[in-house]
Amino acid sequence: MGGAACRARGTERRGPLALGRAGEELAARYLAGQGMRVLSRNWRCRAGELDLVATDYRGLIVCEVKTRSGDGFGAPEEAVTQEKVHRLWRLAHEWKRHHNLRCWCPLRFDVIAVSAPPGAPWTLRHFPAVGAER
Repeated sequence: MGGAACRARGTERRGPLALGRAGEELAARYLAGQGMRVLSRNWRCRAGELDLVATDYRGLIVCEVKTRSGDGFGAPEEAVTQEKVHRLWRLAHEWKRHHNLRCWCPLRFDVIAVSAPPGAPWTLRHFPAVGAER
């Protein structure tokens, strides 16, 4: 996977939930900086959760954000399996139904990987169009 990258400065040591939320905030700011508009954050339904739903004004972009403080479990993007991609596509269509988006519009699935080593600059890598439209 190739991807765009940016850096940010991490602050204090965080627990897993706070670390994930901070990674999602960094990802949302990154997307806005790329000219996109974030429509939903942490949208939930019975089937699961979507981290970020955004638009580039041409279509919808569903972003799975993975944040890691170390590489003991592999790179953040490696946590997004093909099974996870399929589940997130189903959630994206549920999001569209929930928001009465009945018309067809392009739908893209991206991964944003945030590496957040304690005391070091955070690195964000954006992997657009990880899955094909369904």
